[in-house]
Amino acid sequence: MKNGLITLLLLLGLSLQAQTVKFGVITDIHPDIMHDATARLQDFLIAAKKQKVDFIIELGDFCMVKEKNQPFVDLWNSFEGDKYHVLGNHDMDNETKVNYIKFVGAVDRYYSFDKGDYHFIVMDPNNLKDGDKYTPYAHGNFYVDAKKRAWVDPEQVAWLKEDLKNTDKRCIIFSHQCFENTVSNREEIRAIFEAENTRVGYTKVMAALSGHDHTDYQKEINGIAYIQINSASNQWVGADYQCDTRYTPAINKAHPSLKYVVPYKEALYAMVTLKNNKLRVKGKKSEFVAPTPQDLKIPKSLHACPLVPWISDFKFSF
Repeated sequence: MKNGLITLLLLLGLSLQAQTVKFGVITDIHPDIMHDATARLQDFLIAAKKQKVDFIIELGDFCMVKEKNQPFVDLWNSFEGDKYHVLGNHDMDNETKVNYIKFVGAVDRYYSFDKGDYHFIVMDPNNLKDGDKYTPYAHGNFYVDAKKRAWVDPEQVAWLKEDLKNTDKRCIIFSHQCFENTVSNREEIRAIFEAENTRVGYTKVMAALSGHDHTDYQKEINGIAYIQINSASNQWVGADYQCDTRYTPAINKAHPSLKYVVPYKEALYAMVTLKNNKLRVKGKKSEFVAPTPQDLKIPKSLHACPLVPWISDFKFSF
């Protein structure tokens, strides 16, 4: 009996160990703005390898389809492990979704995959809606009325419902725009998550991670954690607070949009661990490259969310 109990405890221990999944997440690197985006990506890949993650994922605004960005894509693809892309709005600034997906080697515009005891769902809110017509983002066509932007299309909504029903694993959602305040039909999507949790009687959809807003916050809505991952590089502040004294004239000339952002000194990214019904985000802290937002007297009201150079640590039980 004693040996049987020991065997059972060992099996339980192995089972708990098998349920651990770790992944690295980075978003909004913006090599088409930032002069040092390649170094930031390299920093992330080195950290992910050191942490022995099960996969890496970027949450959009990875790069535009340009020949000069091919080495940047090649660097991402040099990671010896599973890697996934999420479409961001600026990724289609100069191309279609189809051509962007081919350029970076993404699976599709929306898809899902399993790792261990977890199911991961990648979504695509990069669509315009005008009346009953849905149009994919392409060639920067999203610069329109905000109410027409960031819609999850009906085809994808139907797929999401079926995908959730067809898995018995705990689910994590990835998207570029967030489902707590940015996606236009966010309430519809959140209702799908919550309905699935009600149907199965436990927190099956437990968290949704997003980028896009270049900020840091976490919010729980009806038992689901919505986690904003800060940009790897900067926050956009626009012409009113532009600054061309941070970098050399040569760098500014080669990267003309750089003066419109407040950059972070080091790359920001996070390592996420799923273990024993807990989600743990291990973030990274940096500082602003001077002059800082305070130096430039940028009001807090400029952005709806905090303008900070870090990703906070965060724990969530499900």
